[in-house]
Amino acid sequence: MSNPNRPAPPPLPPAPPVGPGSPQDVPPLPGTFPVDPATLPDAIRDELQAPDPVAIDTASAELRDGQNRCPKCGATDIRHKPGTDLLVCLYCRNEWDGARVEEAFGFGTGHADLRGTVIASGAKDIDADAALLMTFKCTGCGAEVTVNTENAMTARCHWCRHVFGVNEQIANGAVPDAVLPFHIRKDDAVARIRQFVDKRRLFALKEFKEQFTPENVVGVYLPYMIVDGNASAEVSGKGEILIRRYTRGTEKNKKTYYDADLYQVERQVDFTVDDLPLESSRERGNLDTNVNTQNIINSILPFDTKNAVKWNASYLSGFTSEKRDTDVEQLRPRLEDQLLSIARSQVEDSVNRYDRGVRWERERLDVHGTRWVSMYLPVWLYSYHQPGRNGGMLHYIAVNGRTGETMGSVPVQHWKLLLAALTVGTFLEGVALAIIWAGA
Repeated sequence: MSNPNRPAPPPLPPAPPVGPGSPQDVPPLPGTFPVDPATLPDAIRDELQAPDPVAIDTASAELRDGQNRCPKCGATDIRHKPGTDLLVCLYCRNEWDGARVEEAFGFGTGHADLRGTVIASGAKDIDADAALLMTFKCTGCGAEVTVNTENAMTARCHWCRHVFGVNEQIANGAVPDAVLPFHIRKDDAVARIRQFVDKRRLFALKEFKEQFTPENVVGVYLPYMIVDGNASAEVSGKGEILIRRYTRGTEKNKKTYYDADLYQVERQVDFTVDDLPLESSRERGNLDTNVNTQNIINSILPFDTKNAVKWNASYLSGFTSEKRDTDVEQLRPRLEDQLLSIARSQVEDSVNRYDRGVRWERERLDVHGTRWVSMYLPVWLYSYHQPGRNGGMLHYIAVNGRTGETMGSVPVQHWKLLLAALTVGTFLEGVALAIIWAGA
């Protein structure tokens, strides 16, 4: 029985309108998508219409279980043979070569035919949520083995001694496409660093000399993007050819003047680049000379990247590594800067007639295609922190792990440098006076 005092239910909402004028038929507001790409600025339109990057799968399917087995006996205790590109089984002493990545995937050819962006699978964008820990189930005893990819790429099962390596290309940036193995041994690197410092010991900071222990050098694989490219560039500016040079004035008021013909200079060049290295670690890419001397790592280039082999974590046994933390798009501005530098050098021989030089005022770069491969390169590093204002200065001495090329920074006592400069200046002044006296 209904209650006459119960309030009436609220009215039902009106039915959605239909037909002309309904929300389904209302045109989008101005400035909202979809829009005609032809109305967009060139840079935005080109980015929207650019094809998606082409990916080349460089992963090793046979190593995805974490175990790199000897092809002869099946053991997993595999190491890199120092001074070579070989892997060696520590059980049966079998040795074998890793496959060169250029030959395995065709990275050494087709530079002039590159179009768009081609990315090897180890160079794909990093997933910020990807875990740093990798867990493997040991096929020997069933135990679980965990590897922290932040600071290691291999681990040994504590029960049955099987060795595991992170070979699966996980999305956290820890596994590259290729690795260039160390050739320079640690004792050789120590000797090179000691020799480098000994030549500069006279002016070195006292504390540095007391604490200098080159045996603490660390072998580290640094992450790089190795880039092939196909590009064109146009540059234009003003060039000058000297007509005559003359002086006016007398004695101390003499001034030299130059007359020159001024020309408008324009050049266009098509070129390719092969294996251009770009640091893919933000920390190593930070070249702030007020706080560190990481720029010295660039001074030990080049590396023979043509000999890089397919990724295999066994090459990292006994070494440390740094994880890549930058993606292709973040590195593209740096790539374009280097391509423009290459373009300027390409046209340099064609402007020799302008003996007063050429000042480039306008530059245009068209990158037709690029190919990106993630690679670990071998470096022996010795570091020393010099206390001081704003955190002090971090000094590095680096040795190219392939060629032995050595460069570094040694903290100096500035008063010794000043004294040496004054002494040399006094000596040269004395020599000059002696020459004048002899001439008189």
